[in-house]
Parts: sequence; C-alpha cells; structure tokens
Amino acid sequence: MIRVGILTASDKGSRGERVDESGKLIMDRVREIPGEVAEYIVVPDDRETISENLRRMADELELHLILTTGGTGMSPRDITPEATMDVIDRVVPGIPEAMRAKSLEVTNRAMLSRAAAGIRKRTLIVNMPGSRKAVDECLDVIIPVLKHGIEIMRGEDGECART
Repeated sequence: MIRVGILTASDKGSRGERVDESGKLIMDRVREIPGEVAEYIVVPDDRETISENLRRMADELELHLILTTGGTGMSPRDITPEATMDVIDRVVPGIPEAMRAKSLEVTNRAMLSRAAAGIRKRTLIVNMPGSRKAVDECLDVIIPVLKHGIEIMRGEDGECART
C-alpha cells in the first residue's frame, strides 16, 4: 500500500473560510493507486510553511507520495512550485507536462499552471491546481502510472532492482 500525504495550500482554507473540496477529492481518489492517506493538512500560501511540511512528510513520516493542491497559478501568493523546488533532489518534469497537456484539451488556461513534480529521497511530490475539476482531470492522467513510478523510485520494481 502506498502511503500518501495531502497538502492543500490555501490562505482561506487554512483560516477555515473555505471548504477544501480538492483535498477531499484527492483523499477519495487515492484508493485507486492503491494508496492510503497517512496525513492531510491545509496550510497557508507561505513558502517556508509549505516547504517545512513537505520535508517533514518526506523525511519524518517517510511517505511514498505527497500530492499538493493549490498555489500553482500566477498570483503573487501562488508559491507551491517554488516551495516544492526548495525541497526536492530531482525533478520529474513529465508528470506536470502530462497534466498540462491533458488539461489543455479542456481549457487553454491550463498553460498558466506552474505545477512541479520531483523526488525528495524516496518520496514523490506532485503539485496540482487548486480547483476540484482540474485536480480530478490531473488525477485521471497520473493515477495509472503512480504505483509503477513509486515502485521504481523506491527500488521495489524487479526490473529496476537489477540495473
């Protein structure tokens, strides 16, 4: 079972002024990986707060996968990709590229997404948009490959263990 963390970056959500529909959707869809949610948090759009929590989930909780929602747009407070880049060791550009490509089929605004993905030690971190609809579209793209990717990253795939 893949151990998953969900981090929602939202000023309003962290203050209880907005219901986190995207985080709840991720929580429901994680079973498809198959995964189990080990931690779910809502934090403000603050670079250091996001980075600290990503580090903690990867290093202390040793989660296999962290899915973030929110903070990937172009507003001054959208800094989730920067916070992610602060903590990852290696970039995995194909994941956000695939999400944007699929989302572009729905709306040309998808090209404005700055989502990032990368690996910290043995944890895959993937940024997704804040909208429930966009998160659902992105999960449709990545869920089919997450289990295989995580097994390779963690050295649990038989083919990769021999190389």
